[in-house]
Amino acid sequence: MTTYQDLGVKKIINAAGTYTKYSGSLMSKEVLEAMEAASKDFVDIDDLLIKSGKYLADLIGVESALITAGAAAGLALSTAACIAGNNKAVKRKLPLGDNLKNEIIVQKSHRNPYDQAIITAGGEFVEIGNAIECFGWELEAAISEKTAAVFHFIQSDMFRSSLPLDEVLEIAHRYQLPVIVDAAAELPPRSNLTKFIEMGADLVLFSGGKDLRGPQSSGLMLGNKDLIDLCRANGYPNHALGRPMKLDKETIMGLTTAVELYLKEDQEMRMQKWQQQAEYIQHNLEGIAGLTGQVGFPEQPLTQPAVIPRVFFEVDKEKLGLDKEELAEKLYFAEPAVVVVFDKKHLIINPHMLKEGEEEYIVEEIARIIEGVE
Repeated sequence: MTTYQDLGVKKIINAAGTYTKYSGSLMSKEVLEAMEAASKDFVDIDDLLIKSGKYLADLIGVESALITAGAAAGLALSTAACIAGNNKAVKRKLPLGDNLKNEIIVQKSHRNPYDQAIITAGGEFVEIGNAIECFGWELEAAISEKTAAVFHFIQSDMFRSSLPLDEVLEIAHRYQLPVIVDAAAELPPRSNLTKFIEMGADLVLFSGGKDLRGPQSSGLMLGNKDLIDLCRANGYPNHALGRPMKLDKETIMGLTTAVELYLKEDQEMRMQKWQQQAEYIQHNLEGIAGLTGQVGFPEQPLTQPAVIPRVFFEVDKEKLGLDKEELAEKLYFAEPAVVVVFDKKHLIINPHMLKEGEEEYIVEEIARIIEGVE
């Protein structure tokens, strides 16, 4: 068996969060066992996607579900479904085509790097609002006969300039337009699996490889059955826009098992663990002059979800001899490496993906680095 060590790839302690760049999350033994069991037999992928979706929808308590090749794939598939509808000729040509009903309305404050998934499927953005504010009348004025859907990104709700989801839903549905909600990293709380659908969202997208702790290359789409059927028609294994977004049977069964486990686990106990780890790190480093830490929550989109407590450190270069970026770099080149994030003011340690006891190593390593600065 080839190992990371054989390849010269270093292992990291993940104090950043469920970033794809840092492997998202770690799967449980049960998920890995489900994937191994799935690998031993052939199945019809269409049959597996339909029946796993039905199983998960019943389990979660929603109308329909579909496992996708990540949440970004869900953005592309839902865009394709809203543009093409039941038109097979349009579906076959996407993202190309003439006179398409392909306008996607999105708030300016909701634009993000995942725009490309929507553009890939043939969507053209119609932007509303500005960096300061957005009003319902702007959404209404943007609607035309070319509008395919309205997209809403939950992390951007943290901006004061964001039009609330309930208002978006009321206006869009008045014009019979679907609202697609990207909630990729918005777990926990577990209640979010159904919250946005109960509010009226037509589709809600989650990552399978973040807090659900399924395969990193998986995603979960929940919502309206007719729309999900169209998404599936645009996806693998069909010859359509989503064909490159391939899923294997092992990933499908792995995420199905991960969701089962997620619905049963003690969420309160997990929250308590993260709070304890954050407080341990803050308390054990508070005596270092020039390093001021506080346990809290992000006030703007950063590493979602915002409900995870984390430690915000102000790093005084005059007193410590290094700034937050330099401290983060030294942590990355430690052995083992530690990855963190930072905003304009803080170095941030997020316990979301820390294993038991790793908070102790982080404290020791930060203290060692600072002590060694000349």
